[in-house]
Amino acid sequence: MTTGPGHERRIRVTVSGRVQGVWYRAWTREEARDLGLDGWVRNRSDGSVEAVLAGSREDVDTMLGLLEQGPPLAVVEMVAWEPFAEEVACGFAQRPTA
Repeated sequence: MTTGPGHERRIRVTVSGRVQGVWYRAWTREEARDLGLDGWVRNRSDGSVEAVLAGSREDVDTMLGLLEQGPPLAVVEMVAWEPFAEEVACGFAQRPTA
């Protein structure tokens, strides 16, 4: 696994609320790609969405702000994050539910 360039910040994010069945993962993938972030997003069996974001501090912070809003049909109740120490592959993927 390769680590993408410029990973000043790597975090794991959990988003709760009405975030499944409202296009949240695909929207997250597109927004993250537009910002040039590396990482992934997936649904969790508990109804939340989990993502790993890696990139510049500014771009990761921008994405956190976007995740708090979500796509039009989402109702975001909480966005929690923690540092992520593992390497992150280049690109941004949508993963299967965990």
